[in-house]
Amino acid sequence: MNQDSLFSSELPLGNLPNLFLVADGMGGHSAGDYASACTVKTIENEVMLSEDTEPVRIIKRAIEAANAEVYRKAKEDEAYSGMGTTVVAGTIVDGILYVANVGDSRLYLAGDEMMQISRDHSLVEEMVRSGEISEEEARVHPDRNIITRAVGVTQTVDIDFFEVELMEGDKILLCSDGLTNMVTDQEIFTTIRDIKDLEEATERLIKLANHNGGKDNITVILVDPFFDEG
Repeated sequence: MNQDSLFSSELPLGNLPNLFLVADGMGGHSAGDYASACTVKTIENEVMLSEDTEPVRIIKRAIEAANAEVYRKAKEDEAYSGMGTTVVAGTIVDGILYVANVGDSRLYLAGDEMMQISRDHSLVEEMVRSGEISEEEARVHPDRNIITRAVGVTQTVDIDFFEVELMEGDKILLCSDGLTNMVTDQEIFTTIRDIKDLEEATERLIKLANHNGGKDNITVILVDPFFDEG
């Protein structure tokens, strides 16, 4: 069962000039599938209808609306009890990348080097930040899939926001942990740097994750903010 969902639009959506989303659901049976799909669809609809013009407020209210919808469904239907989902969102406005995330789906910026812009809300990441384990140990830790924040689990949701000024040559990667648990950051960066065609690079990343074990659904969105078809 694929519990990942995505949305990608290079064209304007409401008052945002573009929008990119990745969500990774959790919960038994079809619950995780529903949580991620509902979250992505609700964010898409809320952004489309928003009359606000400030990117952070638009995305914040959209994620909060998604949280309320998933939480409501989980309370009303026992089959969906306890479900939730990660979400990472990105939009580019006037050369600034605005990022929001809940959970451990990630957004990276790949330029001269690769940086993780989003911040994992996971048990092992908290252990890394506190110095209990190293980043190398976190990659193979048995509890690496335990997340500490998710959309739809509680009545309110705590969202992290980031802003980055983009530079010529930067690429943006959004992905679920199906990629990052199987492929190292260095392998991801090398692939993006060496393969200029976005579709080819995306396919290569998915093949790498599957080759290395492919233990989870793999979702990848790769964006060139400076791509000009003309």
